[in-house]
Amino acid sequence: MDDSSPVVVARDLRLEQAFYGTIIHSVSPTEVRVFEKGLVMVGPDGKIALFREHVEKSQVAGILAEFSTGAGSLRIRRLERGQFLIPGFIDTHNHAPQWTQRGTGGGKMLLDWLDEITFPHEARFKDPEYARKAYSSCVDGILKQGTTTASYYGSIHGEATKILADICFEKGQRALVGKCNMDQNSPDFYQEAGAKDSLDATEDFISHVRKLDPAGRSVKPIITPRFAINCDRDLLTGLGKIAAANPDLPIQTHFDEAEDAIQFTRELFHEFSNEADLYEKFGLLNERSILAHCIYLEDYELQRIQELKCGVAHCPVSNTMIGGFLAAPIREYLRRGIKVGLGTDSGGGSSSSIIDVIRQASVVSRAREVATDGADPALTLNELFYLATMGGAQVCGLADKVGSFEEGKEFDALEIHTLGPDAGIIADVEEDDSAEYILEKFLMTGDDRNIKKVYVRGRTVKS
Repeated sequence: MDDSSPVVVARDLRLEQAFYGTIIHSVSPTEVRVFEKGLVMVGPDGKIALFREHVEKSQVAGILAEFSTGAGSLRIRRLERGQFLIPGFIDTHNHAPQWTQRGTGGGKMLLDWLDEITFPHEARFKDPEYARKAYSSCVDGILKQGTTTASYYGSIHGEATKILADICFEKGQRALVGKCNMDQNSPDFYQEAGAKDSLDATEDFISHVRKLDPAGRSVKPIITPRFAINCDRDLLTGLGKIAAANPDLPIQTHFDEAEDAIQFTRELFHEFSNEADLYEKFGLLNERSILAHCIYLEDYELQRIQELKCGVAHCPVSNTMIGGFLAAPIREYLRRGIKVGLGTDSGGGSSSSIIDVIRQASVVSRAREVATDGADPALTLNELFYLATMGGAQVCGLADKVGSFEEGKEFDALEIHTLGPDAGIIADVEEDDSAEYILEKFLMTGDDRNIKKVYVRGRTVKS
């Protein structure tokens, strides 16, 4: 319920909205903190102005009064039992054009799936009207499922990818948006004319997004070579130069995803024995790089991405549906302190929900535990929650802005309801359930019906 009476607060705090009740976030890969009497206050700039971990109900008005130096008002959202706030989910790897092909082509090997299913579908985005319709549905659907930040691959089409960026901005989703670069080894109907055309379109797209959101607070361009198979040396060289000239821009690509792709890459770029050296040579491997999948890394590559502070986008749903049952060594990445977040990958799997990715990541990690005779223990629920929130923020270069509830960070949050007639099919919340147990029930049995509100920078984008 909302308090009906406004509360006088300080103008210098610029408080606009407040939340009191159970607040949950990660403070490390292994520690999730639950504050059943937490208080968060958000200013009109969308930032967390005040966060108190434990406040008795009777103290709330006093805390506000403590900072009160002038006129101003806000309404307090009081979270009841079974309701809580968590940070927004972060999808570190999402092919936006594949929104409308999700769940198709399962069981095919990766390169066959691309040629037979994905490239023909992505070619449809040459039509701006089709792109607008598909991307509007995509962003709405992703927000509905609680993803407040997404790192998107667009298609090769500059105009369509501008539309994707525009829609993210209009609908209030925090997004990294990339025009996909491909000038070789794809069908003629879905291939750029050459490196120059691809690079010119990329520069034009970057300019468009910088005009759309000059400060990059909501939407930023991301440099997006699909993978080396689809980019010749001139294109990779040019993208590396763009990356060097724009040190604020992240980079994303697919990395050591499937055995057939790895072999093909080595045949094309015979001077490199591994993908780490290849991408580093072209200036595309550094602390801004988001590397999708990362299934078959050699020890040397593990060392390089650790030293270069690259991020890994773990996509267990698609990894187990396209090209076999592929289980990335996430425990080893965490052991080495490598940044890891979760990704849906969209068309390569059956779900666009980070909740489903959490569950499949748990399954895959148990498979790794069995395969390694216990050397790689399965991921815990705390670790999975971390990867879905703070881990994703680190991978996307946003850890100073989102991923947890800290004063000065921007308020990207989900309001979760687990009780009532609209709670869906979540496991029943019982009287003696702790807040930690209710969180587990949500993550393991809940769905988008339990995500009642979604906030990005303090703005409600789903209600």
